Amino acid sequence: MSILYERLKSTLPDAPRTWLVTGAAGFIGSNLLEQLLALGQKVIGLDNFSTGHRANLEEVRAAVGARAWERARVVEGDLRDFECCREACRGVEIILHQAALGSVPRSLADPLSTHANNVSGFLNLLAAARAQRVRRLVYASSSSVYGDSADLPKREEKIGTPLSPYAATKLMDEIYAGVFARAFGLDCVGLRYFNVFGPRQDPNGAYAAVIPRWIAALLGGRSPRIYGDGLTSRDFSYVENITQANLLAGVTESPDALNQVFNIGVGETATLNQLFDWVQRALWPESPAERWIAPAYEDFRPGDIRHSHAAIDKAKDLLGYRPTHRVREGLKLAMRWYRAHLAPEPVFEEADGVILTV
Repeated sequence: MSILYERLKSTLPDAPRTWLVTGAAGFIGSNLLEQLLALGQKVIGLDNFSTGHRANLEEVRAAVGARAWERARVVEGDLRDFECCREACRGVEIILHQAALGSVPRSLADPLSTHANNVSGFLNLLAAARAQRVRRLVYASSSSVYGDSADLPKREEKIGTPLSPYAATKLMDEIYAGVFARAFGLDCVGLRYFNVFGPRQDPNGAYAAVIPRWIAALLGGRSPRIYGDGLTSRDFSYVENITQANLLAGVTESPDALNQVFNIGVGETATLNQLFDWVQRALWPESPAERWIAPAYEDFRPGDIRHSHAAIDKAKDLLGYRPTHRVREGLKLAMRWYRAHLAPEPVFEEADGVILTV
């Protein structure tokens, strides 16, 4: 348990702030929106709905209730439009920036769109935040910035060479945030997410994340795809851990925590084979293992790193971050949503399935 986070949740309602959540209709953004509204905050949500879903916003509205929803204002707009960014930042104290075009394979297929959204859009947001005198900007980076570094666990001060355009865009975001902090005094905090999962994670399309994609396949009686031999490992983190890190970073008063990047994961790893076993145990708790569906193994994919493991000491020491949900606990909590919302997997002609980076 994070003592600082529990204290924050008890004090935030008495000190409401105005927050901007970019990508508010997406997976992580909608979870942040829900938590902030539940804690009595005023929230502006910005989304262009290219990958976010209006249904996620309806879920948030139902979860928090009509009265809390009155403190939300959702703006349909694009980070690539500077004037849109500037208007969205008006009167905002803290930005939680989640909007991006995710996925390594998508970036390899379309690097220009990935750059335009993830770098040019982020630069617009930084400039707009500066112009509107926003106090702090917390932004989503990614474990993919570690690239070809073989060091385990991954520590913030040592990264390798990026292996995909997506990883390059996240590294450029960190560089730009550092420049705006040094040159213009804008407080920035970067959070390198390690393979997040949980409610509202989209299972559809060629770039879906691994856990909902597998569950959709299993519910449809199909064999999920695993790229490689299944021994690739990741540090999977339930979305509530990510929500905690964002709120702690948003309000921290520690000068040592500002203008830093932090690994945000659990600090534990699981191979894809282990994860697949845990998913089936959570999905079919009463079914014997011999009735489970076997995965289909395919070739490794370009751009994916072999192992990823977060060292989270820095986030613990400077932010007071303490992950509250390990993988199996998170799967149990998320499974009700997955069962209710994941339709059986459709058939795609192109290669799809496991996305191994945030």
